[in-house]
Amino acid sequence: MTDPRTTQLAQALVRHSCRIQPGEHVLLDLYDTPDEVGVELIRAVRNVGGIPHIREHNTRIVREMLAGATDDQYESIAALELEEMKLMSAYIAIRGSRNTFENSGICADNMKLAMKHMRAVHNQRVCKTKWCVLRWPTPSMAQSAGMSTEAFEDFYFRCCLADYEALSQAMDKLAERMMKTDKVHIIGPDTDLTFSIKGMPAIPCAGEMNIPDGEVFTAPILDSVNGTIYYTAPTVYQGIPFDGIRLTFKNGKIVEAHCNGKDEELNKILDTDAGARFIGEFALGVNPYILKPMYDILFDEKIAGSFHFTPGQAYENCDNTNRSQVHWDMVCIQRPEYGGGEIWFDDELIRKDGIFTDPELAILNPAKD
Repeated sequence: MTDPRTTQLAQALVRHSCRIQPGEHVLLDLYDTPDEVGVELIRAVRNVGGIPHIREHNTRIVREMLAGATDDQYESIAALELEEMKLMSAYIAIRGSRNTFENSGICADNMKLAMKHMRAVHNQRVCKTKWCVLRWPTPSMAQSAGMSTEAFEDFYFRCCLADYEALSQAMDKLAERMMKTDKVHIIGPDTDLTFSIKGMPAIPCAGEMNIPDGEVFTAPILDSVNGTIYYTAPTVYQGIPFDGIRLTFKNGKIVEAHCNGKDEELNKILDTDAGARFIGEFALGVNPYILKPMYDILFDEKIAGSFHFTPGQAYENCDNTNRSQVHWDMVCIQRPEYGGGEIWFDDELIRKDGIFTDPELAILNPAKD
């Protein structure tokens, strides 16, 4: 029997997130998900007159492909997938990895090779289609979150089916405030960072592209970043777990990068290309139901009382001109249990210890038990 929350989620993705219209072709890209997920998505697309297409993947098989990656192989894969993506009006991906660290141990050069060829497919999807990406709750994710499988499933649906219409009103106000801001100053444990966002757009994300959602993002002026940041949340990139990343900036560029016992791995990723040492995104996490990291960036970047400061590629709709194969959302949580911290916009305190100072933004603060 299908969980009614699965049906509700499928309908929300089709009707709210991607707003599928009659006659639109929709690619459903599924990784390690139960059959009923695909069935409910296909039905939801058909119910609004859309045309469903489906791809199913197994993460262990994907890993094996990456383990022996060659230019010829990924050049042809990318060419085929790009032609397919060009036929699509929308893209919905649900990724349910059984092992968060499945790609651990894959040669970094192989990952770089695959990313180089697949970048055109990614850009077509992000820039030319309506899209939404989310995880599927698995025992592996529950374990990373330190929760039972049942408790994690309840948490998952609570986050993913949040009242984004209500949250969006406050997120719009926050975006307006960001677009009026020149100087940002962030203070916290081992963190003293300044940069400018003058003239940059600010984009509220309320359930349209990533689920669970809840962030307002912009990008710093490329050469304006100076100071040091310590990321209080762990992260996974290219299958490698990192914890305790500390970056130092001078005129926009990362000039020092350290991580507990993994300096070499960290710096190798940041040396992928010139743009990997510059920042492509600055965002405030505001989903009130997500409170702690779980090694899954689609959740972790939305943590209430957090921000992420992202080395690598800038988004087209908030473009500070940075270009890179890398887009690594590194998260800093500023609630008291993570050391606290402050965010200032033009010498005005906006958020202290994870709590917004403006009462109109209170709905974006961490939910109380």
